[in-house]
Amino acid sequence: MISIRNISKSFNGHKVLDGVGIDIEDGEVVALIGPSGTGKSTFLRSINLLEHPDTGELEIDGKTYDLANASKDETLEIRRSTAMVFQQFNLLRNRTALQNVMEGLTVVKRLPKNQAQDRTLRELRNVGLEAWADHYPQHLSGGQQQRVAIARALSMDPRLLLLDEPTSALDPERVNEVQRTIATAAEAGNTMLLVSHEMGFVRSIASRVIFLEGGKIVEQGTPEEIFGNPHTDRLRDFLSSFERYGTDHPGADASRNVSWQAQKARREEHEREDFALEAV
Repeated sequence: MISIRNISKSFNGHKVLDGVGIDIEDGEVVALIGPSGTGKSTFLRSINLLEHPDTGELEIDGKTYDLANASKDETLEIRRSTAMVFQQFNLLRNRTALQNVMEGLTVVKRLPKNQAQDRTLRELRNVGLEAWADHYPQHLSGGQQQRVAIARALSMDPRLLLLDEPTSALDPERVNEVQRTIATAAEAGNTMLLVSHEMGFVRSIASRVIFLEGGKIVEQGTPEEIFGNPHTDRLRDFLSSFERYGTDHPGADASRNVSWQAQKARREEHEREDFALEAV
């Protein structure tokens, strides 16, 4: 079991997370849902220490870490035990798919190059991209890039895989291929904590769903309980908004396409910033 306890985080006096804690069983897939801006991504980033929380503890494999005061060595241990899949893929633009996955194996795990390459090719094969191993990110579709990112994360054998809206930056046509890849990883027994606004996907893949709002857990349960018999008015209102405007109704494609256009513009802006940084 992995225990995450009492994570709090404030930005400029605004409390984004207020003592959030969950226990995750080995092999469990836990999904976080809730309105935008309620701390879901911050919660994931606090676990991985990409964001430093004001308070919080992580217990993993019998060792407890104070997330607010983790040392450099403890931070490295935590990041070796967890792996993050980001909205924007975060692949190195000047590395091939093979090199992007190999990087962590050679630098962090210190595997010999031949072993790292064998493991990388196996992971790329598992996500259906072995034939694309020598391609650079700019020559891959968004869905392919995200599958490379998932292969990279899984290659590290994480105790906990963190997925932060992994399909939100994708062309609608590419969403299903990434969802299938994540589902396959779940079926293989990987322990996952997933943030997603794709309610149909959450319902199909999660063993437990947590509704987060205002930096606190409002309700949690099995997908059948959360989607079929919500107990709070707030969760009912949230789910009904997806029925009216979201991705789980007959008119979903139009609304998703509008959302995707905004996400694409944001992604291109991030890519320009990344390119500028690489050029320095």
